Amino acid sequence: MKIMLNNISIILISVLAFQMPIITVSADPLISDSQRAKHLNLDNDKVALSGYDPVSYFKGKPREGNKGLKNVYHGVIYYFSNLANKKAFDANPDKYEPAYGGWCAWAMADGGSKVKIDPKKYKIINDKNYVFYSGWLGDTLKSWNKEAGKGKEKELMNKADNYWKGIVTK
Repeated sequence: MKIMLNNISIILISVLAFQMPIITVSADPLISDSQRAKHLNLDNDKVALSGYDPVSYFKGKPREGNKGLKNVYHGVIYYFSNLANKKAFDANPDKYEPAYGGWCAWAMADGGSKVKIDPKKYKIINDKNYVFYSGWLGDTLKSWNKEAGKGKEKELMNKADNYWKGIVTK
């Protein structure tokens, strides 16, 4: 009976682990803004997503933000293309921050590398924005989608989550 309960416990833990949310560097009160910002993909002015509006990704097309419409969220600057998007971000900033600190999701899954992104290459998965590199080395969104088409998207996300957790806990 004890062995059967242990097996059931292991199965339950395994099921719950697959339902865990993506590890983010959100507004954790134990992490200072400077610690948080050091893990994110920001320009020299601490602007995220190369200045693109984080809410616009969820509306079907990334748009460049306007410097006059900005939000400084825990030391990170976000620009918005319109006031409605700024208000949406203000109401729920953790929803709109990109996965893996705005680093390329493919590179994160493929070894935990912090690789810059093309802000126009993205994919919304489970209501989270994943951004990707595209340049002379190729288009990593295509690589991601190819693997996702083989039923391996969850595996990619799990690998990236594990690498990201290792990065943010250093």
